Amino acid sequence: MEIRDITPKDLDDVLDVRRRSFGPLPAADREKWCQATLPVLAEGRYLGVFDGSRLAAAARLRRFTQWWHGRPQPMAAIAGVTVNPEDRGRGVGNSLMRAVMDRAAELGDAVSALYPATTPIYRGVGYEHAGAMRTVRLPAESLRRIRPSGQVELRRMGPGDGGALDSVLRRAHAAARSSGPISYGEQMWDQLLGNENDFLYLADDGYVVYRWKGDDIEVENLVATSPDTLRALWSMVGSASSIARDIVATVAPDDPVLWLLPDRAKEQVTETRWMFRVLDVAAAVERRGYPAQAACDAVVTVDDPTRGGGTWRLDISGGSGTATPAEGAGVTLSVNGFSALYAGVPPYTLRLSGLMSGDDRYDQALEAAFAARPYMLDYF
Repeated sequence: MEIRDITPKDLDDVLDVRRRSFGPLPAADREKWCQATLPVLAEGRYLGVFDGSRLAAAARLRRFTQWWHGRPQPMAAIAGVTVNPEDRGRGVGNSLMRAVMDRAAELGDAVSALYPATTPIYRGVGYEHAGAMRTVRLPAESLRRIRPSGQVELRRMGPGDGGALDSVLRRAHAAARSSGPISYGEQMWDQLLGNENDFLYLADDGYVVYRWKGDDIEVENLVATSPDTLRALWSMVGSASSIARDIVATVAPDDPVLWLLPDRAKEQVTETRWMFRVLDVAAAVERRGYPAQAACDAVVTVDDPTRGGGTWRLDISGGSGTATPAEGAGVTLSVNGFSALYAGVPPYTLRLSGLMSGDDRYDQALEAAFAARPYMLDYF
């Protein structure tokens, strides 16, 4: 078996593996998929496992931006992990994931995330459950009753507005001190904004992407940084209540729309879980944001048999952190445990689940420094 970069001439084989793993891609979408994939190939972000000339497995890693406590950093988004049926159970997927992680680190990504089809293979190479994409079903009438509180100028979006949308996201997630959400970047947003079935509206400090889905309205993204824009966008979505009964919306766990609803007793919520992994401890700690009032000086050993672990002194204060090589005993975590800690899972949970051991004197400081409620608004 050989692992190497996927090239344009391999794309038909990639689609065949994809068909055997996820089902066929509609013919109308094949060309669109190929065009969206070519930039990934050019960046060295699509790897395949080859048995001679035959493609056995493939995976792509896109470089998105991810926020942690309001600070953005590059993130390797792992997607399209596919293995031919006849090659499953031979360790092919495990070898591929190790190569994908090495490539991500070579390209400068210190963290990675993915939506798992199954947990064990990814947990086995250091990924751990961190957050979810949270979808809630709301009565359309309740959103229609949210009244705009000011004059907000909304305009339709389309290809060419990806940069403006990305700018809104950066300001919104910094202001909210968000943890977990991503941005695709201007180029990919421009591609996504070309979907003729989507309704796309942009304000100076917010935007919405929504569409009809059967008899309901599906809100894929709605982000705003001011009360007036928040009300204007949700009220516009709710204006479909004369036809649509429900709005199915992807929202943050503490999305402010949930506090604007006139009545809120029971909610139908669906969570699609995602997993997270730290690839480079020092770079990941330095790139993350932290609560300004949190202070932590802890010795942490990370056991990472896949990429090599070590012992670091974590020094976190004033909203920033560093990790420098150290010696001595302190807290010990598997890489799964450290990745979960980074994503806000508290030390108490990690200790009870066997992901953390050793000196507990740092636990409160670590919990305060890495506190987070991670979520995503996008599936990849």
